[in-house]
Amino acid sequence: MSSPQTAAQVIDQYFLEHRAKALDLAAFLDRIERASDGAPVAGSHDIRVRALLRAIDLLRDGKPERARRLLELWSDQTTEPIAKAPMKGAIGAAPLPGAAPLSGAASLP
Repeated sequence: MSSPQTAAQVIDQYFLEHRAKALDLAAFLDRIERASDGAPVAGSHDIRVRALLRAIDLLRDGKPERARRLLELWSDQTTEPIAKAPMKGAIGAAPLPGAAPLSGAASLP
């Protein structure tokens, strides 16, 4: 899908907004590493953090339709219903292959 704006116009209009979002994400990952248990972000077993790290890889892969692919990455692709929800609400990321369950009250089976 083409945009009526040039690439330079899009960058001029949106760069600072997205620069701030990137900085916010970096600060979030830093806070995880500085947490009292000292969990390294790169080796995180939390599915939400792993989903963010996979998203960063996806954003940098140079392939088109990043927004669609990111939504698919974070979407639960299962088709069979579960007997009982493990918690109230959503966690914002579908379990990735090899991911350990969430800790605390937000654990998945």
